[in-house]
Amino acid sequence: MYVQKLNGAALERPHSRMRGPRGRRFRSREGRARGAVLNMAAYLQWRRFVFFDRETVREPSGPDGAAPKPFALPPSIAVCDSGRGNLVFGDMEGQIWFLPRSLQLSSFQAYKLRVTHLYQLKQHSILVSIGEDEEGINPLVKVWNLEKRDGGNPLCTRIFPAIPGNKPTVVSCLTVHENLNFMAIGFADGSVVLTKGDITRDRHSKTQILHEGSYPVTGLAFRQSGKTTHLFVVTTENIQSYMLSVKDYPHLELDTHGCGLRCSSLSDPSQDLQFIVAGNECVYLYQPDERGPCFAFEGQKLIVHWYRGYLIIVSKDRKTSPKSEFAGNEAQNSDKQVLNIYDLCNKFIAYSSIFDDIVDVLAEWGSLYVLTRDGKIHVLQEKDTQTKLEMLFRKNLFEMAINLAKSHHLDSDGLSEIFRQYGDHLYNKGNHDGAIQQYIRTIGKLEPSYVIRKFLDAQRIHNLTAYLQMLHLQSLANADHTTLLLNCYTKLKDSSKLEEFIKTSESEVHFDVETAIKVLRQAGYYSHAVYLAEKHEHHEWYLKIQLEDIKNYQEALHYIGKLPFEQAEGNMKRYGKILMHHVPNETTELLKILCTDYHPSGGNECPGMLEGKKANSEEFIPIFANNSRELKAFLEHMTEVQADSPQGVYDTLLELRLQNWAHEQDEQTKEKLHNEALTLLKSGRFKTVFDKALVLCQMHNFKDGVLYLYEQGKLFQQIMHYHMQNEQYKKVIEVCELYGDQEACLWEQALSYFARKEENCKEYIAAVLKHIENKNLMPPLLVVQTLAHNSTATLSVIKDYLVNKLQKQSHQIEQDEQRIQKYREETTRIRLEIEELKASPKIFQKTKCSICTSALELPSVHFLCGHSFHQHCFESYSESDSECSTCMPENRKVMDMIRAQEQKRDLHDQFQHQLKCSNDGFSVVADYFGRGVFNKLTLITDLPSGKTATTIEAGLQRELLIHSKRST
Repeated sequence: MYVQKLNGAALERPHSRMRGPRGRRFRSREGRARGAVLNMAAYLQWRRFVFFDRETVREPSGPDGAAPKPFALPPSIAVCDSGRGNLVFGDMEGQIWFLPRSLQLSSFQAYKLRVTHLYQLKQHSILVSIGEDEEGINPLVKVWNLEKRDGGNPLCTRIFPAIPGNKPTVVSCLTVHENLNFMAIGFADGSVVLTKGDITRDRHSKTQILHEGSYPVTGLAFRQSGKTTHLFVVTTENIQSYMLSVKDYPHLELDTHGCGLRCSSLSDPSQDLQFIVAGNECVYLYQPDERGPCFAFEGQKLIVHWYRGYLIIVSKDRKTSPKSEFAGNEAQNSDKQVLNIYDLCNKFIAYSSIFDDIVDVLAEWGSLYVLTRDGKIHVLQEKDTQTKLEMLFRKNLFEMAINLAKSHHLDSDGLSEIFRQYGDHLYNKGNHDGAIQQYIRTIGKLEPSYVIRKFLDAQRIHNLTAYLQMLHLQSLANADHTTLLLNCYTKLKDSSKLEEFIKTSESEVHFDVETAIKVLRQAGYYSHAVYLAEKHEHHEWYLKIQLEDIKNYQEALHYIGKLPFEQAEGNMKRYGKILMHHVPNETTELLKILCTDYHPSGGNECPGMLEGKKANSEEFIPIFANNSRELKAFLEHMTEVQADSPQGVYDTLLELRLQNWAHEQDEQTKEKLHNEALTLLKSGRFKTVFDKALVLCQMHNFKDGVLYLYEQGKLFQQIMHYHMQNEQYKKVIEVCELYGDQEACLWEQALSYFARKEENCKEYIAAVLKHIENKNLMPPLLVVQTLAHNSTATLSVIKDYLVNKLQKQSHQIEQDEQRIQKYREETTRIRLEIEELKASPKIFQKTKCSICTSALELPSVHFLCGHSFHQHCFESYSESDSECSTCMPENRKVMDMIRAQEQKRDLHDQFQHQLKCSNDGFSVVADYFGRGVFNKLTLITDLPSGKTATTIEAGLQRELLIHSKRST
């Protein structure tokens, strides 16, 4: 076997130090092996687990139900690989075998003699094989397309010789890049042949010798990082890295020791695609430009693979293994092989078992398949993550469970459960400090009450404080958690921690500020509570603490003055009474500013707000209860600087001035207050609230104010009654003289008033009677009846009044009789004229036209009124064919008067009003009687059939009205 020959090759190697990449010196393999012994103790401490289940692959069950037999591979299997859903084998007879998951084995003849190397690509259905068709050193490379068929066999797309030139040598290793653009073949003579281009076609690829040396090539691996491609080349004596993405393929020697065949592999991205080289003493990891970590694993290494984050090593253990669960019940001899699965990240052995003569280890279908020389296949199935974690939990290996869960990318819920179990374990052991650290890691997943309850019961306030702090830092605390944390601080009396907690910057606040303020206030930490309230603009809490707890009224008032307008207004309404009681002057000054032109003293107003805001001063009046002096100053200030202040301000100021006036004893001061109150009444601000001002003046017996308001309200009767109640006779007469023209009944009331007086009031009665006579305000009979109730009023008082009244009435009667006689004569004349028009012919004797005054010529137009016109003149100037153009203006005036009377016949309200207000009611009735209010006038234009002469005469009333002035 070629593999056995190469593994047995022993070449001399120098032991001197050699310079590595970047000018770094590397020790020889023996020197580094001695250094790796230092890590051996750590390796021996690696725990061993059984994270894989081992089974032997068996054939499918037969129809008879017998137990299935172990599956057996064909004999003489030499090489194998896996990928694309198959295990691929090559034997010493030139056949390539495919084993799918259904275990239906199939094969085809690939070479005439033997198959020496196989490489199955993982991302393409391409298989690359190397074998011999003739005896001797003549290996051929064949590329197979497994998706295409040629006579039932896979299609061979390319065949070419493997050796460089004609130099006979043995192929030692093979690798192919997954992008199908690179293929590298290593040889026993130390050379490496690189094929660049499409490896499936001869025309699109180029083959060249990449590396030459004196030591057999034992391993090759491509590493792709972005657009950069590297090829690792390992021999029995050194390790080199070639950069294939750069022209001329520069290379770098990484180390001065190598490894045997199949003892190198490339890790997955979880280990940053490092190249793994396993020597007999140590396992080394390499990057393209440097060496990585080193692990000391004992035993002669035979096979190395990388599988899902695990390093798989098959080694020959020359020591007698003690009886263990891995080695079986009997002691094993030295020719047994040990398969170890290492978790390099978490530093433990995931599985270890002994096999007989392992051919290779393959990975497919999510499992590992171990091929032994006896043709059996053993499957290693990895346990699920939860099972592995439970195994670790049973051994209380929580730290390892955490690392394992992270490497398996367990979700946060799963990790949180591990942290919780670990915390419970430490808590039960009494390690409260360690437990709280684990519980802190569960924040966000585990209910905080689970942890809080434990440490409250254990009275571990320090641990509880640490947990609550972290809960707040992650912004997951609620109001109860904040309360509990602050109570912990206060119970510990840790003022420094408390200040550190509450004095975080605004962007780092992780707690409910209002809850913190409440707790601090309750605990008596007023300064801390005030700091929080001021910093986070909880104005109500700030003021409440300052006023109710600290009693710092001056500071509270100053703070309100710095607030924006809306908040300052609201807080003054809420706390104004308290502030007014303790700092009245300062509070009054702030209210003056707030109600006139407010700007925050701290400059907290909105940008661009130049005009200040002002509050409604009327709403702050209740604040001044029991502070009349400050209230008066405030109200007077408002009326001076703000004339349009609310009416309530003026009402309150009036009441305040009247109170002061009523209670003042000093005459000079009382006079001054009297003038101030009267001036305020005369300011014109009480027109809309007349009744209220009047009530205030009456309550305080402010006579001048009452009379002024009566006068402004035109309550003349109330003015006179006021003087009557005070028996001020002259004032009564003065009121009648002043306002009698506006309200005539004042004289009548004055006469009644004096008539009821039993004392001598002849002088005042005479004055009243004189005015009544001049204005004809009362009938004489009513005057006599009124004065009849007065025992002091004799006939001499009204003698002159009655004589004058009778003389005027006699004169009026004479005038009325003369007017009646005149109207009778006029009526008789009009009736005669009507009769003449009815019975006598009308002779038209006009010789001139009434329009142009020229001689009258035919054709002409004549009217009964006596006017004649040329026809052409009448047609030119007349507006109607049936009316005389000369009489028409007068006739229209009469008709308009009739229509106006008809329209005013139904104005009963107006009639009643005029009748009530007029001094001569009879004339008003006569006027409306003449308008036809009391009878209905019917206008008749045409004579109906069957009417008598009397009816005809009544119907001519309208014509009488029209022609009433015609004779003049």
